[in-house]
Amino acid sequence: MSSILIVEDEVIIRSALRRFLEKQDFEISEASSVNEANAAFQLRNFSLIITDLRLPGSPGTDIIALARGVPVLIMTSYASLRSAVDAMKMGAADYIAKPFDYQELLETINNAIGDDKRFPPGSSPISGMLGKCPAMLDLMVRIRKVAPTKTNVLIEGESGTGKELVAKALHHGSDRHDKEMISLNCAAIPDSLIESELFGHEKGAFTGAIATRKGMVEAADNSTLFLDEIGELPLDAQARLLRVLQEGEIRRVGSTETRKINVRLIAATHRNLKELTGKGQFREDLYYRLNVLTLSIPPLRDRGADLELLAHSILSRTCDHMRKERLSFSPAALEAILKYRWPGNVRELENAIERAVILCEEDIIDPDLLAIDLDTPNEPDPKQEMINKHQENVSLEDYFQQYVLENQDSMTETELASRLGISRKNLWERRQRLNIPRERSRK
Repeated sequence: MSSILIVEDEVIIRSALRRFLEKQDFEISEASSVNEANAAFQLRNFSLIITDLRLPGSPGTDIIALARGVPVLIMTSYASLRSAVDAMKMGAADYIAKPFDYQELLETINNAIGDDKRFPPGSSPISGMLGKCPAMLDLMVRIRKVAPTKTNVLIEGESGTGKELVAKALHHGSDRHDKEMISLNCAAIPDSLIESELFGHEKGAFTGAIATRKGMVEAADNSTLFLDEIGELPLDAQARLLRVLQEGEIRRVGSTETRKINVRLIAATHRNLKELTGKGQFREDLYYRLNVLTLSIPPLRDRGADLELLAHSILSRTCDHMRKERLSFSPAALEAILKYRWPGNVRELENAIERAVILCEEDIIDPDLLAIDLDTPNEPDPKQEMINKHQENVSLEDYFQQYVLENQDSMTETELASRLGISRKNLWERRQRLNIPRERSRK
């Protein structure tokens, strides 16, 4: 039986939590402050600690260091963007705002207790990707939750945002991690060869098929298949892929024999698949098979202070890779990096910094070495301005409600969810909770 420590100074909340969790077969202990908890219990013996952020004496986050590796769930009615970000930076496994939905709380608790050891509390499960902005923290939490499942995942994001890194993180956190993830960029294969590449072919199936060949789907048996830019997949290949998802079987090109297959599919796209279905360019039945769970990666321009964090990290990594002395950005170069909108996202940032490191002859990188085109003025981003303006004083729910009400007449639900860094389902759930349902006359 998993043991949980509740640290909460409000007796009514603490008692209600205890009753609910004991009904779920958890063993519960209680304390009203961090000092009381540390004095009364061996903190490292618990499976999970749930603590309020604001407590008498020390803040709830202080228990993270005292518990040394035990996952800590922070709950707070003062869930500002800043406090949520700071809690995750300090190593909290997750956070939840009061008043909370008990089912959501239970899912969060089960996820924290069952988290794979490959994802230590507070760490990013995305190798090579850094981020502390709310949208990235939410993405990382979602990756931890969905990675151990068998669910198909659709990753949405602009080119260069790191969709393959997210796919690798999902594979790494699954029970298939001991096998190689098979990856294919659908946009890089000619239409005439894509079915053979995906599903394999028999000898003599077409001109040039001089031998029987196993396809990518078959190679991914009992592993993960990552299809990047799935929106570029021809309709005939989409029909074959749908059969894989529905029936769990494939048939090589030129063969009459079907083969059972066990593949987890992760697909990625920078295009709006829903729009493509309306144009007849993407199968609607395949779209709904893929769209079981969607992860949206925010563009670099929407990630606030992450940009400077990423720039310094990439510079350090690039210098090490090229075996050069550590370089630094001049104030003007850093200003240029923060001002530029980075349409190519993280990939463009990496390329610019790599170019600068190669060309730099001093120990300081000046803006001209980055070759950033700042001639075209960048329009201010309304979402980022709102985040910056309200980051300190507005709760997560207040920010959500204000942003939705201000933008829902000009955006679709998919666009709203993407800009907020959440799924459409999560957007719908929060609308119901805050009593701001969308009128039918709107998009």
